[in-house]
Amino acid sequence: MQPSRNRASPLPRLAAARRDDQAATAARITSEQGSAAPAKEFRGILASPGLHLGPACHDALSAKLVQNAGFKFTFMSGFGVSASRLACPDTGLISYGEMVDQGRNITAAVSIPVIGDGDAGYGNAMNVKRTVKGYIQAGFAGILLEDQACGHTTGREVVSRQEAIARVKAAVDAREESGEDLVIVARSDARQAVSLEEALWRAEAFADAGADVLFIDALMSKEEMRKFCGRVPAVPKLANMLEGGGKTPLLAPIEIEEIGYKIVAYPLSLLGVSIRAMQDALVALKSGRFPSKVPAFDEVKDVVGFNRYYDEEKRYFGISKSRRTSETANNFSTKEETPFHDKQSSTVQVITPEVLEEDSDSDWAKKSSNLLGIWSRVLRVKITGSSGIVKLDVRIPAGFLDGLAKTIPGVAGINFKEILDNASSPTSGQQLLDIEDKQGDRIQIFFE
Repeated sequence: MQPSRNRASPLPRLAAARRDDQAATAARITSEQGSAAPAKEFRGILASPGLHLGPACHDALSAKLVQNAGFKFTFMSGFGVSASRLACPDTGLISYGEMVDQGRNITAAVSIPVIGDGDAGYGNAMNVKRTVKGYIQAGFAGILLEDQACGHTTGREVVSRQEAIARVKAAVDAREESGEDLVIVARSDARQAVSLEEALWRAEAFADAGADVLFIDALMSKEEMRKFCGRVPAVPKLANMLEGGGKTPLLAPIEIEEIGYKIVAYPLSLLGVSIRAMQDALVALKSGRFPSKVPAFDEVKDVVGFNRYYDEEKRYFGISKSRRTSETANNFSTKEETPFHDKQSSTVQVITPEVLEEDSDSDWAKKSSNLLGIWSRVLRVKITGSSGIVKLDVRIPAGFLDGLAKTIPGVAGINFKEILDNASSPTSGQQLLDIEDKQGDRIQIFFE
């Protein structure tokens, strides 16, 4: 049903008083909680001056990258989670349980507030209440609830006004019943499904029902965005900048703030560039080349938390960081080869195969033992591009050198067996190979 353009607010003005009571309840809840409560922290962001940017994450690692980049909060995108976890479109295929599980991993990995995509609440108003309570338990600072699916896809419809408002009311009730706080972001897709006026009507109704933040998806112009921000000015507005090309104009943060928005989401940046980077890397590997933008192994380890883990491990167990770093990179120890598990540490030592000998003092036996020791050594393979960027820096067993030419064309034809046989008593750091391939990359191999 098309709404009348001059129709009054959907709920009595007494609802404004109810909204004030709900705000007071939320304030009481947050004041009773510790300063680290995620919802309290996010409310502080909403109350602070200026526009605040929140890139969307899809897993714990992407959330940690958002935090490391200095952003104050992040959104857990249902589109991104469905894509990364199931390799499926965000069309209702992913379940409430899967979203909550992903959310727990994300909120545990970061200290910044996370706003979870709650879809349409996964059912009726009673399902909405269960969803809200589950998201609170998972550690979310807020939840985004919609009156239908994504407005950037065609052929979608919104639920009735009554059901849409009931979802917001149920979310508010669930928050109060839980005794915890959660920022409720109410989204309408009515701009594409019905009309702009219907979407504006619903946004105002959601505010009257107790929503903390309002969002109309797929607004078509800056003028429509201004009209939206002009409704219920006391309630913060969310803008959605769909980087790949949605229906809403892509604007710079300064323009978005000038229009009247308080927060802005970037839903596709991390997922989109991840897809493209993986595609490019696979094309390079299939053609026999290494990807051009692979970070150093030490950098990857630092991002996922190895260095912090080592520091904590040293604190509790006194284990040397350098020793653990070496063992993690190589996945085995070559310093002390013993045919048993070392009970002093958690590292399983490699068992060196014995060579059957008729005379252990013979020259043949000594030579065999020496060669076996060399082939069990760990080598460092480093490839530096002509621009000075390190493309590869890994450790591998010497026995794997013969297969190296399959992945590094620049070393094809090199007789590694002969080179190793001639290395009688190699020392740590000794260079085994230093060449430049046809592409201008410098390939170096050292003994560890």
